Amino acid sequence: MMVNQALLAGGCFWGLQAKLKTIPGVIKTLAVYTGGTTEKPTYAQVCRQQTGHLEAVQLDFDPEVISYKNLLEAFFQSHNPSLAETFGEQYRSTIFYLDEEQKAIAEEVMKSIDVSGIYPGKIQTALRPAGEVWQAEDYHQDYYAKHNVASDDDCYCR
Repeated sequence: MMVNQALLAGGCFWGLQAKLKTIPGVIKTLAVYTGGTTEKPTYAQVCRQQTGHLEAVQLDFDPEVISYKNLLEAFFQSHNPSLAETFGEQYRSTIFYLDEEQKAIAEEVMKSIDVSGIYPGKIQTALRPAGEVWQAEDYHQDYYAKHNVASDDDCYCR
């Protein structure tokens, strides 16, 4: 089996991880911090917006079951990307691309989503090259499963 990786941020990583891990072809998910400048950031630092990091989900997926394009389309269904600035910088909708092919696919999907009009405003999803990734604390991993949270309206923490 071939395994590819994706790195996505779209609100609180608790809800995003819970939603992404149910997608057929997703093999593994991990709640992480990425996009900032501080080494080994803590949740408290990220929440205080002291590090520049976002809450994100790193995932392994089988491209023979789900394409990167289809994975991104599911990502956009999991949160409202037109609200990216509403809930704080650490919750910003962002696609971190791992190579130029992922970047091109992301640009195509973002353009398609934006012109579709399915969201009330223009999507504000950022597209950035992937950088250093820091695993979030253990209590954040599979948070919804650990706490019997069935679902929420979206991935933004309230």
